Amino acid sequence: MTISWIQAAILGLFASLSSMPGMGGSSIGNYTLGRPLVGGLVCGLVLGDLKTGIICGAAMQLVYIALVTPGGTVSADVRAVSYIGIPLAMVAIHSQGLSATSGDAANLAKSMGTLVGTVGTVLFYGTATLNLAWQHIGWKAVEKGQFKKLYMVDWGLPWISHLFFSFLPTLIMCKLGATAVTALKDALPMDGIPMKTLFTVGSLLPCVGIAILLKQIVDKAVDFIPFFVGFTLAASLGLNLVSSAVVSLIFALLFYEVQMARNMKAKLAADDFADDDEEDI
Repeated sequence: MTISWIQAAILGLFASLSSMPGMGGSSIGNYTLGRPLVGGLVCGLVLGDLKTGIICGAAMQLVYIALVTPGGTVSADVRAVSYIGIPLAMVAIHSQGLSATSGDAANLAKSMGTLVGTVGTVLFYGTATLNLAWQHIGWKAVEKGQFKKLYMVDWGLPWISHLFFSFLPTLIMCKLGATAVTALKDALPMDGIPMKTLFTVGSLLPCVGIAILLKQIVDKAVDFIPFFVGFTLAASLGLNLVSSAVVSLIFALLFYEVQMARNMKAKLAADDFADDDEEDI
């Protein structure tokens, strides 16, 4: 598999769009378009291998499933993971002759995505730093009463930041990086220690994302029970993620109905207590 300049440019455009947190609200931009699960679909369509793209995106999403940006602090940039890491991972999978559905392919994709995500952090802060210059121009316009100039500051000038720190890096790294990844086929054979190390590290990376997610949602030991049910369904019944999600939706609906019934019972009890007080008076 090779990546042409046109394909690299399209990926660069999507990287620019996904680096805008406020574009179209949270429906478009960093919080949706930039996620590996969505980026895998886009990369698969652009590069002509939808199956491999989705599998790589799903594998990388596990690592960053609980990634948040508190106060603008970013540990990894999912924009780079989605539109640099996934295309390069797809090239690496094809060059190594791996099956897209194999565990080695998923582990290789996760390892490459993590490496690129760390590099993408530099691009994120570069974009934020250059945007400070446009903010300064905006404050000057407000002081002079030139409020119409704010449209240019908000909608025009930030594209310069995304051109330098999203479009161009993605364009260059996807085009030239694909050649380098293909060349690694001879330098790093499948049975060598470096490749086995990548596979091993990649297989452990989802534990990091899941652990961060558990830290956010688990308050007491009982909260682990629904979480382990999913693993039990997958291991004992052989259900895939879609089937497990449907089962979890059923349980979520049952929990919701039970909680609503408890709330209604508590409300009725409170109303009866209030009525008794009125009669006593």
